Amino acid sequence: EKVILRADGGMKTGRDLLLAAVFGAEEYGFGTAAVVATGCVMTRQCHLNTCPVGVATQDPKLRARFGGAPEMVVNYMCFVAQELRESMAALGVRTLEELIGRTDLLTMRTLPDLPPKAKTVTLELLMTSVEEGPRIHTVARNDWEGDDPLDNRIIADAKSVVEGRGKVHPHTNTVGVGVKLSYPIRNIHRTVGARLAGEIAKRYGDKGLPTATIDVVFRGVAGPSFGAFCVNGMRLTLIGEANDYVGKGMGGGELIIRPPDESPFAWHKNVIIGNTCLYGATGGVLYAGGRAGERFGVRNSGALAVVEGLGDHGCEYMTGGIVLILGETGRNFGAGMTGGRAYVLDQERRFEKRVNMELVELARLEASEDIDNVRTLLERHFVATKSNLALETLTNWDDVQELCWVVIPRGSGAKLEQVVSAKEG
Repeated sequence: EKVILRADGGMKTGRDLLLAAVFGAEEYGFGTAAVVATGCVMTRQCHLNTCPVGVATQDPKLRARFGGAPEMVVNYMCFVAQELRESMAALGVRTLEELIGRTDLLTMRTLPDLPPKAKTVTLELLMTSVEEGPRIHTVARNDWEGDDPLDNRIIADAKSVVEGRGKVHPHTNTVGVGVKLSYPIRNIHRTVGARLAGEIAKRYGDKGLPTATIDVVFRGVAGPSFGAFCVNGMRLTLIGEANDYVGKGMGGGELIIRPPDESPFAWHKNVIIGNTCLYGATGGVLYAGGRAGERFGVRNSGALAVVEGLGDHGCEYMTGGIVLILGETGRNFGAGMTGGRAYVLDQERRFEKRVNMELVELARLEASEDIDNVRTLLERHFVATKSNLALETLTNWDDVQELCWVVIPRGSGAKLEQVVSAKEG
């Protein structure tokens, strides 16, 4: 009862859900089937930016071919649920909770003409039933965040601004702070900022609010998905550290994460955010005063970011945006990268051996546009985080510049698709 078991991979039908529940699963993940429902034709070109039906591409001409709609996924899920409901009725089960862990409902089926190797497979252990007794602890008994999730408090405290009654009107171009808030945060607080982003998007759409209209400072350790789906008008500052999926799917706004001022350790030698941060981000800015985990910036298509080092598989399948790394990276950097730009400060002189050269090429930091990008991001990173590494890099710029690599998709040459402007961030 202390964990949630989730089944994923190849889920297509109500029968698949039925079997997963019988074997003990409480949550069920749909990936490929849901994408197919919106028009995916399984050409397996997701990483090449050439999807012929516009599902997984940034090419405007190809994206124009996309004919999917949310209702298609809803319709598909309704059919899956209907099939599951009919199967449960045939078994005499009223609710999905009653079905979880009911391996006693399974029987072995004998198939003729099995290959010799298949006959060696035994499934008896899967069919084992638990001892008869009260069926307790089959679902979570507690709401981990209590009856008042942190986002609900933020929304209530920022209500006047979200509804357009604050100091900054949402339809003006004035850049200012509508409300400043502060909260302690713990790792039980998951997806902090997502509900607030939803409230803003519901009222103001993609435009959002002016920069930093809602300025929130957190102190502590954030749970998974801090700042997920962040939108314009939000500035979330975390003084502490965060778990995985920071900035997941963010489309705007600003995330600032740094250790407390009294921290005795070197920021750039310690991890401050977890794995898979900026996953699928389309906009916004992230400044992290420390290292990131693995798979940083996977499928980033528009966000700007500064981190002080990261793990394996950085900027994987990246199609847009700009990432500045002020430290070491792990292996397989830039695998499947077809767009955007990455700048890497290679003081250890190891980066050439860690980048995946299949789809990218390396160049030194020499073009004036690239130099302006890096210096602008460095200056903003220092202002946001007060990072000693950023200050040292700016102070010794003439010596550091020659150690910087520019990672660009192969064949793009010197073309710069995105420039850090004064309006961004």
